[in-house]
Amino acid sequence: MATIQSILNETRTFTPSASFVEQANVSGMEEYDALCAEAEKDEAAFWSRLARDHISWHKPFTRVLDETNHPFFTWFDDGELNVSYNCLDRHQTTQPDKVALIFEADDGTVTRCTYQDLYRRVCRFANGLKSLNIRKGDRVVIYMPMSIEAVVAMQACARIGATHSVVFGGFSAKSLHERIIDAGAVAVITADEQWRGGKINYLKAVVEDALGRGETDSVKSVVVYQRGSGDLQLEANRDIWWHDLIRDQSETCEPEWVNAEHPLFTLYTSGSTGKPKGVQHSSAGFLLGAITSMQWIFDYKSSDIFWCTADVGWVTGHTYVTYGPLAVGATQIIFEGVPTYPDAGRFWKMIQDHKVTTFYTAPTAIRSLIKLGPDLPKQYDLSSLRLLGSVGEPINPEAWMWYYTTVGQSRCPLVDTWWQTETGAHMIAPTPGAVMLKPGSCTLSLPGIKAGIVDEAGHDVPVGKGGFLVIKRPFPSLARTLWGDPERFRNTYFPEELGGKYYLAGDSAHRDADGYFWIMGRIDDVLTVSGHRLGTMEIESALVASPLVAEAAVVGKPDEIKTEAIVAFVVLKGARPKAEDAHRIVQELRNWVSQEIGPIARPDEIRFGDNLPKTRSGKIMRRLLRTLARDEEITQDVSTLENPAILEQLKQAVA
Repeated sequence: MATIQSILNETRTFTPSASFVEQANVSGMEEYDALCAEAEKDEAAFWSRLARDHISWHKPFTRVLDETNHPFFTWFDDGELNVSYNCLDRHQTTQPDKVALIFEADDGTVTRCTYQDLYRRVCRFANGLKSLNIRKGDRVVIYMPMSIEAVVAMQACARIGATHSVVFGGFSAKSLHERIIDAGAVAVITADEQWRGGKINYLKAVVEDALGRGETDSVKSVVVYQRGSGDLQLEANRDIWWHDLIRDQSETCEPEWVNAEHPLFTLYTSGSTGKPKGVQHSSAGFLLGAITSMQWIFDYKSSDIFWCTADVGWVTGHTYVTYGPLAVGATQIIFEGVPTYPDAGRFWKMIQDHKVTTFYTAPTAIRSLIKLGPDLPKQYDLSSLRLLGSVGEPINPEAWMWYYTTVGQSRCPLVDTWWQTETGAHMIAPTPGAVMLKPGSCTLSLPGIKAGIVDEAGHDVPVGKGGFLVIKRPFPSLARTLWGDPERFRNTYFPEELGGKYYLAGDSAHRDADGYFWIMGRIDDVLTVSGHRLGTMEIESALVASPLVAEAAVVGKPDEIKTEAIVAFVVLKGARPKAEDAHRIVQELRNWVSQEIGPIARPDEIRFGDNLPKTRSGKIMRRLLRTLARDEEITQDVSTLENPAILEQLKQAVA
């Protein structure tokens, strides 16, 4: 294989301050290296120690890792626990009155919920689910707005041993229908309405549409939380209001003790094309990944006010909203709305008002906020912040610098975290009290995580050369399988082409001379241009470094001469250019990229839009961009798009 070339040249570095290092959970590189050495010396003893230190076991384990049925690894598989117990019960004697959740609604209304309150709410709802004959091993689909109730529903399922499958509240009836069928769900938990950005979305109506599409006879119950007016008709013998279900239920519920390998949840990663993939996570392994990364990467302190902006419909909202923060006893923010309502200062005002210390959000949100108000953060008191985080996709260096200097005021370490739905928790990220930061790099792997970069034959590539990002050894939080499809799991993540031995992440990456990892984009986003293999992320970073550009996405399209032509979709910091200005700006941007990283990366086409096509969670739908670049008809499901009108704008190429 012609190795993937790295064309991004980033040399800035930032070291943690002495005061941050002094208080850090992992204090200095010596301590980080010691953890890595402990894992390297005796992998089983390392994970065993962490599992005993951080998890409350009902029945202690005696076995650590069993890899005889590769790649279906098991961890701690003769131990028993309950994840909800680990998140709630163990705090009842130590900090029952500590605030667990601070919920800020779309309209700004704030509700606080203590650990004792949350325990009681979860127990009442768990007892309600049991009254519907939902039992250990049953699957429950949750289709909820961001709310305290969404966390309660997930925790209640965990408490009774039911496997939950959360579906993002912006997904269509078709997507919801596919997931209900694949999971064989016995119940759906939803709400009458969802409030986002001053608008109302009618979730129960979507559920009705999904259930009316057939093959959903497994669903016996639909529980409806009244978020809005409650003006809807419930179907007799199937539907029940949340408040009616919990009426007269006990505020205690004995947890269902389950095996360490019991499926805590499934989470679907696709569905717009083909059969959705139900990524299945275990109980103990997932929980351990959530807890250790809260301690190492977020440097959790009991005084922290933690805010992860992700929706619970995504894995980030599972690990760093519903489970990780509660397992360590944190106070955290739950936010119903969007970052731009009622204005682009919403995030910064919430950080100021709630004195947030740890802020974890997506590069897409950061770039959008730069476009809408680069100086807005300076109008708010952000002095409570001590740590910033980035998640969801590689963050380009210029967005990193703005986030670090303007939001973090050049004093807060910025942890750029690389991980996936399938890994369950952070894999590569800077431990902030130890690791020097480089804008655009997720830096070094966590202790116990053996990441590497290989070619198509599974051989390590030289420093500076790009290849496939892999993880070479099993780790506890790795997904166990795909629901009902183990062969697809094996073929997708442990392909025979790489010898079947490594977990294939699906990303391309390279390592620099310091051993730092740089993500170059998805493998299927690697472009072959005149014999050169280029990662799209680096071209996007070069474009966004231009003072004209707020956001950019790059894809390829077939080209008879160069194999692939580079097509860039660009959002300017100003208005979308009129025809007479567009040609001039295109030339400026082409020249800019040539100067930044070389003529080979110069876009062949640039198209302008007011925004990029994104899901309601902020993910750029690159498959749609590839279709647009090739001037093909869009046949994909676009119901999850936040802004479908953008597609018409992006059809227009500027030569």
